[in-house]
Amino acid sequence: MRIFKGLRKADHLGEAVFMGIAAFLCVCFSVFRCLYLGSRRFLFLNWNLFLAFIPWGLTTFAKWRPAVRKSKFILVLLFLFWLLFFPNAPYILTDLFHLRLRSSMSIWFDALLILSFAWTGLLFGFLSLWDIEEILLRRIKRIYVTLISMALLFVGSFGVYLGRYLRWNSWDIVVKPFRLFSDIGDRVMKPAEYPGAWGMTLFMGVFLNMLYWSFRLIKRRGPPEDAFKNTAG
Repeated sequence: MRIFKGLRKADHLGEAVFMGIAAFLCVCFSVFRCLYLGSRRFLFLNWNLFLAFIPWGLTTFAKWRPAVRKSKFILVLLFLFWLLFFPNAPYILTDLFHLRLRSSMSIWFDALLILSFAWTGLLFGFLSLWDIEEILLRRIKRIYVTLISMALLFVGSFGVYLGRYLRWNSWDIVVKPFRLFSDIGDRVMKPAEYPGAWGMTLFMGVFLNMLYWSFRLIKRRGPPEDAFKNTAG
């Protein structure tokens, strides 16, 4: 049992190191562009990446602190905060809107810059969703967990819409709760009047599900050396 726990901690540490390096490289890209052009245009991506980090930070804390997982109240609170910040992970994909053909920097560099932030943000989101699944699997059947994960990706897509087009932030649920819920309720009660909102939610949700389950499929295959061992056997 101690060996198993040791391996789990090593996996968690390796994940944290990798994500730290990926985030650091993203920051380096944005700082290089800023110093090279003297322009702060894409420095906002660092803030967006920090917001994408929060859901992963919450679930990683829960993984590293077993006592957290034993308290239903803390778990519910953690899930609510996670759900509040989760849309920030896929949100960075929409920062591709800022690409311009006419720019002082080559468009390929700006595209790679944004995609680096977007991919790292998605990884933060997907890894945190995977952690949520592990917590849920201790309480409900796998088929229900799978359906919940799919639904959460659509909820996250609606959150992306709220952030990109209505300019709502995660903390506005505390700062301006009535206006926020009014906008959400209006779109829920009158869906036909907001085809753009539900169109983006649908297609972004499908896209995120494609990415997430592809990510899970790749992970399930395991390291390449395992495949060679099975063939040799």
